Amino acid sequence: MKLSLTTILPAALLLAGFATAQGQTSADSAAIRATALDYIEGWYNNDAARMERALHPRLVKRMVWVDSTGKSQLVDMTAAELVEGTRRHRTVPPAERRKDVQILSAFGNAAVVRIDASEWVDYLQVVKWNGRWKIINVVWENRPAGAWTVRR
Repeated sequence: MKLSLTTILPAALLLAGFATAQGQTSADSAAIRATALDYIEGWYNNDAARMERALHPRLVKRMVWVDSTGKSQLVDMTAAELVEGTRRHRTVPPAERRKDVQILSAFGNAAVVRIDASEWVDYLQVVKWNGRWKIINVVWENRPAGAWTVRR
């Protein structure tokens, strides 16, 4: 089968347009990062409104822990519980804060973000919901006691 330039060029342009449409714009990347920072800085500052702004109302935050019998258990938290916890915990002093944010992957209306916080690591699943980036799921893991350091 012989392909001509008139066949290849339109197909290549169509594929290039599809790839661009699915990629993240710099505005999306900035908005994803801002959402992640609303989440972690909201926590550190007891700013429940900022935390709530970052979350989809049906968010679930989970962590696996091993009980005294060696069995894995899940700790679940809803958006409402996370917002209330943000309001009630002690404010984290600035010297103890770590908030390294990395966008690990983004495609279309979905992204995965890693936050290295002071005492834990969060993996956020973020979706574009009604034009705004919202955290819909979080899986987290505590750091071993004394294993974290704050990067400046």
